[in-house]
Amino acid sequence: MQAAANRSAAPLGARSAAQVVSKGIRASADDSALLEALPIAAGVFGLRNGKLWVHSLNGRFHQLFDCNPDTASFAEQFNRISGTGSGEFVCAFLADPASSADELDLADGEGPQKRYLRFKLAPLEPCSQGEPRCLLSVVDRTVEVRAETTLRAEMLRDSLTGLPNRLSFAETVEDRSEASTRECEHAVLVIDMLRFSRINESMGSLAGDELLITFARRLMSALRSGDVLARTGGNEFGILVGLKRGVEDALAAAERVQQVMSTPFKLSELEIRVECAIGVALMQGGQEAEELFRNAQFAVKQAKQVGRPQVYEPREASAARRRFSIETELRRALDRDQLKLSYQPLINLKSGEVAGFEALARWTHDDRGEISPAEFIPVAEESGLILQLGRWAMDKAAQTVAGWDTAAGEQLPIYVGVNLSAIQLARDNIADVVESALRSSGLAGNRLTLELTESSIVQDPARAMRVFEALKALDATVAMDDFGTGYSSLAYLQRLPIDVLKIDKSFVTGMMRDADSVAIVRAVLSLADALGMSTTAEGIETVELATTLAALGCASGQGFYFAKPLEADAALAYWKSRRKA
Repeated sequence: MQAAANRSAAPLGARSAAQVVSKGIRASADDSALLEALPIAAGVFGLRNGKLWVHSLNGRFHQLFDCNPDTASFAEQFNRISGTGSGEFVCAFLADPASSADELDLADGEGPQKRYLRFKLAPLEPCSQGEPRCLLSVVDRTVEVRAETTLRAEMLRDSLTGLPNRLSFAETVEDRSEASTRECEHAVLVIDMLRFSRINESMGSLAGDELLITFARRLMSALRSGDVLARTGGNEFGILVGLKRGVEDALAAAERVQQVMSTPFKLSELEIRVECAIGVALMQGGQEAEELFRNAQFAVKQAKQVGRPQVYEPREASAARRRFSIETELRRALDRDQLKLSYQPLINLKSGEVAGFEALARWTHDDRGEISPAEFIPVAEESGLILQLGRWAMDKAAQTVAGWDTAAGEQLPIYVGVNLSAIQLARDNIADVVESALRSSGLAGNRLTLELTESSIVQDPARAMRVFEALKALDATVAMDDFGTGYSSLAYLQRLPIDVLKIDKSFVTGMMRDADSVAIVRAVLSLADALGMSTTAEGIETVELATTLAALGCASGQGFYFAKPLEADAALAYWKSRRKA
C-alpha cells in the first residue's frame, strides 16, 4: 500500500498537521531494491494531485525516524515533526527540479535529543501514470554538528581564564554594532597589565598564570550587567560596555577597573601591586569590530605615556598613520640617497670669523615637499632608521669638509659638528662609525665634533664615558648639546671628557628680557671655564644677543642673526666672506 500526505506533511514538513490518506506503505520491488542498497536512510517520493506521496522507504529511514513500517506509526512521526518546511522543499523540487534547491539542512527535536539532518534530492523516472518522483536521502549530521559546536566553543574560549577570547570578543562586538540603533551606544575598553613580562620572568610562568587568573576575576567584579569581558592577548583584556551617557560611562568603567586593581596581588609570599593601562574606543555606526579594537589598543599606547585612561582620538591616529608613512618614505629616501646636509655656521664671537659648521639633515619629499627634521628625526629614532641616517650624515659631513679642502687647495681651519642621538649611543659603535668616516675622507679627527644631547648622556653615563674615551682616542671633539635641559649631574660633567658645552637656545633667547636667563648663562659660562671647556650659544637672533654673549665670555655662537643652514657650496662661500685677511 501507499501512503499519501498533504503538501505540508513532515518530516517533509508543514505548518498544519500531516495526514496519511492511504491504508499503508508498500514499495515496488524495483524501489525496494534501490533503497535497500543505499547505506543511508532514503525514500522515494512523488507528487499526485498536488499532494506529496510516499512510494517507498528503506529500513534505515524507519530506524532514523523511529517509526515502524505501518501507516499509523508513520503518520504519528509525520505529525510529530511537522512544521519544518521540508515538505514544501520536496514538493517544490518535484514540481520543478531544474530551478529548485536539492539540499536542505534542518533540526529535529529539542534539547539533548535534538538531531541535525540533511535532506538531499535526486530526480527519478516518473511513475507509470507520468507523475514526478524523486529519491530523498537523509544524512544524520548530529555527531558532526555537535563536534563542530564543541570545537567552536573551544576556539572561542581562553583555556587559562575561561573567558571568551579575542575571536569571540570580536564577534560579540560585531553583533552589538549591528544591533545598535545609535552611535556611541557601546565602547570597547582594552586593559593592558603593566610589568607582566617582568613578573613572569622573575617568578616563573606558573605564578604568571596565577596572576592572570586573579586579574581576570578582579576585572569580572568591575563589570555591570550586560558588559562582556574577554582575554584578548597574553596580558591584555577587553571589555565591551554599554553606554547611556556616552564617554562619561566609558571613563567610569575605566575608573572601576582601576579601583579593583588598587589592592596588591598576593603571589606566593609576595604582595605585588599591578598597574594597568586602559584605552577606550567609542563605537561608531558601521564600524568593524577589528577597527574598533585597534582604536582602543592605540589609546592604550597613549595611556602608557600619560599614566591615565585615554579615549581614542582620530586626530592622534591620523598623526600615527602619518608617522608610519614617513617611516616608509624615509627608508626609501635613505636607500636612494635623497636626503641632504645643510651647514649652519658657528661664529667665533670675538673675531667674527666662521669657526666651523653644524651639519643638519634636510629632506625634501617629491610629493610632500620639505619635511621638518622635528618630524622625521623622531620617526627615525623610533624605527631604528637613525642608525642608517647617522652613519650617512657622518660620512657625508666628512666628505664635504674634505671637498672644501680640495676646492681651496689647502686644509681649511674649520670643523664640522655632527649630531648623535641617544639611540645611536645605545645601539651603534660610534667610534667605528667615526673612524670609518675619517678614513674614507682622509680627515684628521679634530675636524669632526660629535654633539650629544645632555639627556642622552644622562640615560647611560657609563656607556657615554666609554664612547667619549674612544672618540678622544681618534682626536675627535666632543660637545654636550642643549646643556641645561637634561638635569645632568655635575659629577658626570666633571668626569666625562667633554670639550664643548652648547647652551640651549631657550636660555639664550630670553636673555634680553629675563634676568634669570642671564644669570643661568653666566653660570654655565663660569662652570665651563672652571672645567676647561669651550662654549657655544645656540639661537642667536639679534646683534644685542651676540654682543652680550661675547662680553660674557662665550666662545662661539650660531643662529639666524648670522646665517640660516646653507648648502655645501654656499657654506664655503660664507666662510670665505667672513674670513679676515
